[in-house]
Amino acid sequence: MVKSLPARSEVTIEETWNLQDLFVSEESYQAAIVEIEKDVDAFVNQFQGNITDVSSAEESLKSYAAIYEKFVPIGAYASLSHSTDQTNSDAQMRSAKFGSVSANLSSKLSFVDSELLALPVDVLEGAMNNSSEFGHYLEKLIRRKPHQLSPEVEKTLAAYSSAFNGPYELYNTTKMVDLSFEDFEVNGKTYPLSYVLFEGEWESETDKDVRRAAFQAFSNQLKKYQHTTAKAYDMNLQIEKTTSDLRGYDTIFDSLLFGQEVDRSLFNRQIDLIMSELAPHMRKYAKLLQDVHGLEEMTFADLKIPLDPSYEPTVTIEESKKYMNDALAIMGDDYLDMVNRSFDERWIDFAQNAGKSTGAFCSSPYGAHPYILISWSSKMNEVFVLAHELGHAGHFYNAHKKQNVFNSRPSLYFIEAPSTMNEMLMANHLLENSDDPKFKRWVISSIVARTYYHNFVTHLLEAAYQRKVYDRVDAGQNVNAGILNEIKRGVLEEFWGDAVEITPGAELTWMRQPHYYLGLYPYTYSAGLTISTQVSKRILKEGEPAVAEWLEVLQAGGTKSPVELAQMAGVDITTEQPLRDTIAYIGELIDELVKLTAEIEAVPAK
Repeated sequence: MVKSLPARSEVTIEETWNLQDLFVSEESYQAAIVEIEKDVDAFVNQFQGNITDVSSAEESLKSYAAIYEKFVPIGAYASLSHSTDQTNSDAQMRSAKFGSVSANLSSKLSFVDSELLALPVDVLEGAMNNSSEFGHYLEKLIRRKPHQLSPEVEKTLAAYSSAFNGPYELYNTTKMVDLSFEDFEVNGKTYPLSYVLFEGEWESETDKDVRRAAFQAFSNQLKKYQHTTAKAYDMNLQIEKTTSDLRGYDTIFDSLLFGQEVDRSLFNRQIDLIMSELAPHMRKYAKLLQDVHGLEEMTFADLKIPLDPSYEPTVTIEESKKYMNDALAIMGDDYLDMVNRSFDERWIDFAQNAGKSTGAFCSSPYGAHPYILISWSSKMNEVFVLAHELGHAGHFYNAHKKQNVFNSRPSLYFIEAPSTMNEMLMANHLLENSDDPKFKRWVISSIVARTYYHNFVTHLLEAAYQRKVYDRVDAGQNVNAGILNEIKRGVLEEFWGDAVEITPGAELTWMRQPHYYLGLYPYTYSAGLTISTQVSKRILKEGEPAVAEWLEVLQAGGTKSPVELAQMAGVDITTEQPLRDTIAYIGELIDELVKLTAEIEAVPAK
């Protein structure tokens, strides 16, 4: 029987991460804020109005980087402590205060880029060519020059940064603090409900009546908050539209893709090809689920059920460590050392508790080790989730060792490639070490249902929805709950066709993800997985040479564009071929599932 989630104070410390590696106490955290405020004031006194040539540009950037390195762990501490319990008043206030401090300091420091960009281009290019440490930063700055506003405007915008982040904070507060769920009842039995329980348990529940009742109860409660959530989202969209217009971009898409260092064709390709060419494969998968589970109709609430519920291995946290070691051993000793330290030194927050952020993420503050949040349910598919987050950790663990604080983070387009790469390595390992047809089917179904469904369907359908929303806003229009529901339902119906009934409540899926507040993020999951699928094939075929090249890609951080990073790994994303090959590969996996199921359960292959 699933129980309600405990309070954060009730979970065991061994299942929580150790934020004392960032600051040993609240007092040391507060002292760090006081110190950085003094450092910023001293920096302003020394450099404001004095960045006039190559020498002063380099000197200012060295001091600026030192301040930024101190600033990162402060923000990480405030954010991470809040994410584990968003009902905690102290954590709420700490996070809010950091937002205000951050906005104030960012406003004071905004002169750096303004004064650098006021220099003649030849001076900037001279500094860029003269500095191996800050050349890349200056190169990006020069690229941004056409969209830079006056120093006064840049300072004002920076001062308002905390307010501009308000819609995102409002979304999270509504979702994790105000929104609560009552127990639901099925056939005389009551069941607890929460965000974590719904996404971690009830979506994949094998009892049809319980699963669908949970979906209905969950959707009914979401619906009560749809107008507030839609208003917060519309506020965010209008901020992005205004910013795009002020900076002289033709569209919001151009504005948001500028920092990703890719053009709109790569964005559109991911959405258009997957919507048209992956859809038939996924409809076949939905039909397979329907047949195996004997469902009269396949509804949206049924898409997350396991193919073989009788074969769902469980795994403890300690056992997951061995899986990580075995699957990721190919990445080398240094990488495995990072993996083991993440367990032994409590870099990972495994606990399930009320108020904790949903899903999973990895935060990698520069100058400190990564932190991973996950709500461990003991289901075997969690090894894929953890491998994914360790992929992010391994990426920045490598990048931070080789790059400075300005150069370590790559384009958002590439950010999900290292994470999904680890999922592929986990799948390859599991398949190589068992001849059991049922286990093989479980592994392949996990790849399809978790790795590819999550990244090529869930997030890609977010992207298709998001593109329609931005088209509307670019045309000078607003959105509300009714419009967002209509758009989301339309995207779901287009993808699933008549294979899946889009039941009431499915249209509210747009309320469940924070990705819409993070720019054009959702499509990058499929983009990253396209790259990692192709590289994982190389690693299977070539072994160590391909691994060595991949580690060099991780170490390059943000010093190269996504196209260049992919090329380093042997993938040409300027063409459609990698994406088409990946879609074909997903189709082959689904065909294999149909075949295995026919063999195991005597279900006729269709």
